[in-house]
Formats: sequence, C-alpha cells, structure tokens
Amino acid sequence: MITFYHAPWSRSSGILWLLEELGVPYEIEKVNIRAPGGAPEDYRAIQPNKKVPAIVHDGVVVTERAAICTYLCDAFPKAGLAPLVGDAMRGPYLTWLVYADAVFDPVLAAKAHGHEFMGGGYSYGSFSEMVANLERTLSSRPYIAGDRFTAADTQIGGGINYGIRVLKVLPEKPVFQAYFERLAARPAFQRYSQKDFELAREAGMAG
Repeated sequence: MITFYHAPWSRSSGILWLLEELGVPYEIEKVNIRAPGGAPEDYRAIQPNKKVPAIVHDGVVVTERAAICTYLCDAFPKAGLAPLVGDAMRGPYLTWLVYADAVFDPVLAAKAHGHEFMGGGYSYGSFSEMVANLERTLSSRPYIAGDRFTAADTQIGGGINYGIRVLKVLPEKPVFQAYFERLAARPAFQRYSQKDFELAREAGMAG
C-alpha cells in the first residue's frame, strides 16, 4: 500500500494525478500546510521541510516530486508511464522530470513574486528562457518527452495549468493550451481533478 501525504491544490497535486494514472491502491494522509506555522512538527519525520508531497511505500519514504515519480513508475512498470532504460525517450523523460522541480517551479515562483531573473548565483535561469524552452519543445512533439504520455507530463502539464489558471503569470500561448487540452481529456486527469476539488472543499478552500 502507498501512503500519500497531500495537500489539495498544492505542489503535491501532480502526484495525485500520477497515482490515478498508475491505477494502484493508495491512501491519502492529509497534511495542512496552510495552518499557522505550516504542517505539524511531527510531519518532519516524513518530510524534513514539512512540505508535500511525500509517500511511504512498504516502509520506504520517498520525498521530492521527481524522485517520487521515478520511484513509482519503476515500482509499477505495467502502467507504461516511464520509458525503459535503452528507450530513446528515457533521457528526455528524466530531464523533464527534474526540470519540473529544478527549473520550472522555482522560476515560476520567482515570477509570481515579481522577479524575472534572480541572477547568476542561482541554479536556474530566467522566466523568459523557461517559457521559450517549453514553447520550443511542445511545438515539436505532442508530449513533453516525446510522442507518448509519460509521468513527466503530470508534472509539467500540471505546472503549466497552475501557472496559467492560478498564478496567472504563464502566458496563454496556443501551444500550451493545446497541450493541456490533450492532458485534460485523460480519464485519470478528470478523476484526480475531482478528488482534489473535493479535498479542497473539505478544507474550506472551495465552495
């Protein structure tokens, strides 16, 4: 069994989507990251910075979205969400999984707080570079790593949706809209969206 530590409408939502794509049993442990002082202090035993997501699978704790995606797709290969070693898509797949955490997310957060570029002392580039990279890649292929859907799409696609619809800082480029429409048509996306909405409503975040 997988225990999934989650807060609705947060960075862990993409992992909820991934779990629905995998079609494996899991239970949700709700974490109130929005409480005064953040998540409960005892949650540090699972996630040292009290962030979501995190999972525990057969006693193994895994944190950080790229690591969780890699771990789960390797643990449940029948879902076909990760190109195998030797597949030409394996490199792009791993690249975009890490890019979502290491570049896309921090650049998007910086932009949302009014910063275009944080300077050469930071490990990621500028917002405009990130947007150009996404646009160039998605103009050349239907999914972020190649010609088929992978776990990387749950992270990049979810981030694009959040950047456009919630943060309202990512430009509504036609290529982004077309990409997200392909993703939103997936049954697993629709199941995850409904579950996350219901969890948000329970938490008093949605009407």
